[in-house]
Amino acid sequence: MAATYFVDAIPFHSHSLLPFSSSSSSSSSSSFFLSLSPPFHSFPLSNSKRLFTSSSSSPFTPTKHPLSFKVCATDAETTGQPKWWEKNASNMTDIHSTQEFLAALSQAGDRLVIVEFYGTWCASCRALFPKLCRIAEEHPDIVFLKVNFDENKPMCKSLNVRVLPYFHFYRGAEGQLESFSCSLAKFQKIKDAIEKHNTARCSIGPPKGVGDLVLDPSCVTKDRTDESV
Repeated sequence: MAATYFVDAIPFHSHSLLPFSSSSSSSSSSSFFLSLSPPFHSFPLSNSKRLFTSSSSSPFTPTKHPLSFKVCATDAETTGQPKWWEKNASNMTDIHSTQEFLAALSQAGDRLVIVEFYGTWCASCRALFPKLCRIAEEHPDIVFLKVNFDENKPMCKSLNVRVLPYFHFYRGAEGQLESFSCSLAKFQKIKDAIEKHNTARCSIGPPKGVGDLVLDPSCVTKDRTDESV
């Protein structure tokens, strides 16, 4: 007596035949089970689309082809790749303290210094950072400093950094030249500021606006009105 078998349509990303085994309690009642290698389990196959017809005396048994899966880890911590804020240009320096900040400004002399205040959790900072790195590579004569807001909150607050990403422009004896917030959509502001301030100049005295941060934070040159990113 011929028996008709049915299987459920279960989506798998494989065109190989799945392992089957047959089970029949009587000549008039037969069912199929789909078996997978551990850690998978057996699933009873109920009425669905007709797959094939076989004689109950000669049940059909396809060749078994075990499924294999490959998991690719992309997280920076598992792959050992640097995090986005660690991929600095050659003329970028990470600042971890007020002392490092003051020393970097002093050592820059009359070179233009661009300071970026950022947060590792800030989506706007992350989106803007690749373009900032390209600008840095195009201007090797400019000093770029990066200040992590969470690591340097007292210093950032004394410098009136209230939104991120935020930028300060410094130059030698002229001290702080300009400051503003900037997003990826407003990146032209950084280019315009570089063109405006990165010109040949002669030193007219010792650096200004450097020691103010240590002597009296309230005397630091006030930033322009903060803009929303």
